[in-house]
Amino acid sequence: MFESVLIANRGEIACRVIRTARRMGLRTVAVYSEADAGAMHVDLADAARLIGPAPARDSYLNIAAVVAAAREAGAEAIHPGYGFLAENADFAEACAEAGIAFVGPPAAAIRAMGSKIEAKRIMEDAGVPLVPGFHEPDMDDRRLAEAAAEIGYPVMIKASAGGGGKGMRIARTESEVEEGFASARSEARSSFGDGRLLVEKFIDQPRHIEVQVLGDQHGNLVHLFERECSIQRRHQKVIEEAPSPFLDPQTRAAMGAQALALAKAVDYHSAGTVEFMVDRQRKFYFLEMNTRLQVEHPVTEMITGIDLVAEMIRVAAGEKLRVKQKKLKIDGWAIEARIYAEDPYRGFLPSIGRLSRHILPRQGAPVRVDTGVAEGADISIHYDPLIAKLITHGADRAAALSTMRHALDAYYIRGIAHNLPFLSAVMAHRRFAEGRLSTAFIDEEYGDGFTGGPMSDEVGRSMIAVALFMDGIERAREASIAGPLRQVRPMEAIEKVVLLDGDQIPVVMEYEPDGPLISIDGAGPIKMISPWKPGNPVFEGGLDGQRINVEIDRLALGYRLTTSGVVREVRVLRPALAPLYAELPAKIPPPGSPSLTCPMPGLVVSINVVEGEAVSAGQALAVVEAMKMENTLRAERAGTVAKIHAAPGDSLAVDAVIMEFD
Repeated sequence: MFESVLIANRGEIACRVIRTARRMGLRTVAVYSEADAGAMHVDLADAARLIGPAPARDSYLNIAAVVAAAREAGAEAIHPGYGFLAENADFAEACAEAGIAFVGPPAAAIRAMGSKIEAKRIMEDAGVPLVPGFHEPDMDDRRLAEAAAEIGYPVMIKASAGGGGKGMRIARTESEVEEGFASARSEARSSFGDGRLLVEKFIDQPRHIEVQVLGDQHGNLVHLFERECSIQRRHQKVIEEAPSPFLDPQTRAAMGAQALALAKAVDYHSAGTVEFMVDRQRKFYFLEMNTRLQVEHPVTEMITGIDLVAEMIRVAAGEKLRVKQKKLKIDGWAIEARIYAEDPYRGFLPSIGRLSRHILPRQGAPVRVDTGVAEGADISIHYDPLIAKLITHGADRAAALSTMRHALDAYYIRGIAHNLPFLSAVMAHRRFAEGRLSTAFIDEEYGDGFTGGPMSDEVGRSMIAVALFMDGIERAREASIAGPLRQVRPMEAIEKVVLLDGDQIPVVMEYEPDGPLISIDGAGPIKMISPWKPGNPVFEGGLDGQRINVEIDRLALGYRLTTSGVVREVRVLRPALAPLYAELPAKIPPPGSPSLTCPMPGLVVSINVVEGEAVSAGQALAVVEAMKMENTLRAERAGTVAKIHAAPGDSLAVDAVIMEFD
């Protein structure tokens, strides 16, 4: 076994690898860019080496700098994590040439599977079912357009190299092809240094299901069952779970066998993932093989009890697998939610800034949080917007989902925009709870944009009860009454009115020794129990025996409460004052601006119009790259471009004016 390992990555995956390596007794070495000098993974490692400026191409993608850092630090092995150099065959070979073990598969396997075109050729020769498409090398835009027409719309445009949803577009009509090719090729070059594309038939209502494989250098291979990764946005996975709620035992066995056959065909060892597209009839088609650790690997660890990072390190050291296929069993259910620095209320635009508050839900056997940032950290424009991964486990899917919903409601982030409300809303969605998933789920359920979760009777009742409970404690504190809540006016019932969504709701709270009884709008009293104290940003308690978690922001008049993806302002008032506050005029939104501004810090990739051009609503005006993704900015309404203030290559701040309209 090695004595030391360098982690050639950053963020949560670097921290996750460091923790396992240290449990194995290994000395850990981190690498960092100038932007990451104060990052969590740098502090967590035993040693750290600066490898370059903030841009990834000059630091985390710099093979020579990473290998030199390993040599200087005396690291015997390099774990690449995922992304960056994880699937770079040249990097694996550079490690070997330097006498450093690469914690991953052989370079030949990376090279064979790293090109989707080559991988599909290998699979076709092996008789593995493929999605209909054209996988010729180096197809230009003309040939790609011809191929799309031959296949028939809609088609999927995909980067030949890489993964993670980068360089992927759907073209549903001939008019969308040219824009899709240009955008996908640009994003692929930026992310992987390879602009080659392929085109395939887009399968309607597909599920994205993948199989985890693990092999050693002695020819032993196992699969660790499947993960359902169908909840995606822009082809980027958002929510994953294991096992899949869709597969039957026969399909599970068949997909596992196909995954192992592919791994054997390329002499694979280490951890890897074979991805399939599955249609409504459970027919599956090979998509690609990711020759690395996946972002969603924790759900597999939760249902198998196997630490994949530890196994990768042991395999790289030449050890044999400790597990046999016949001994592997699925234990319960696990769900993972990816928490991103993005604003779901503004089309999921990336968000940067400082994490002024970052409070994790309580962790333990059913709850795990993998993160690479702490309170006070800066979220940078230079890297992926992933803040953390929240993983929950349960005896079955319903139990894992219930735990996930409570954990999301207890996860408190402030200072930047984030997608926690969106994740909570998805988890509370009836279709998700029923397991009726597809890669089109988000487009179909939130096609007009995300405006928050639905205000159900259950959510409304929780918000009213929580607001009344907190108001009672705060009023008692203000009156300088000492002792717990049960000692405050023990026999006196308090009548109030709660303002919620424009309604005036009469409520009554009666104090009991074990917690108050709350009556809402004349309904029978419900018992409320909570250890909440003023200043706690998350309310955790029970309402009539049902567990509730609610995030709290104190306002000048009332509270802003968040639960199940629903955000509301709630006020608790004396009955005589309620009508006065209810009649206050609503806020008037500001008029629309006659200009296109940059919604996030980013780099201008292209300006798609010229001054004097008439544009229509929805027309692409500009493309801005931020956090490794290209974002197309479109016209909100028809108009004429009066003046353009930005050009390709410009670096823009938030709200910088890109162009003005007449």
